[in-house]
Amino acid sequence: MALDVWSSVLSLTGVALGGGLTALSQRVTQRSAERVEERRLRAATGEARRTEQLHAIKEFIACAQEAERAAYRRPDPWGGEDDGWSASAGTTMTTLWVAERHLVLLCDPALHSAVHAYARALNQAVWREIGDTEVNEHLEEHKTAFMTAARASLSSIDAGTGG
Repeated sequence: MALDVWSSVLSLTGVALGGGLTALSQRVTQRSAERVEERRLRAATGEARRTEQLHAIKEFIACAQEAERAAYRRPDPWGGEDDGWSASAGTTMTTLWVAERHLVLLCDPALHSAVHAYARALNQAVWREIGDTEVNEHLEEHKTAFMTAARASLSSIDAGTGG
């Protein structure tokens, strides 16, 4: 009789131990799968964010180029008939400032001051608040600082530290 009880107890212990190990194995596998899915989701979100930021930077560059063209097309002397130049320049500058705000909303804070300084320099060039300084001479430093900051901002996203 004692042998039957021990046999049953050992059998029951084996079943309990096997069930526990199976449950533990399933839990570990489930957690591992959840971590893999979390990493995949983070990578996809990061890539989508980088793409959105890259698009915003490209849009700002296109607007900046248009503003630069407006600065070069500005009629001399200022104040006379400008064949619609000032209305066109006003629209161009509004578009530039919207693109600048878009970058401030989307991108790394390290980019904010550089994009604002470049947009301000473009605004000064378009409305001739630069005196006798040539447009390209006035813009070069700000354009270079912006491009450097934009590259750094995108690189920080690639490295997984930004955004």
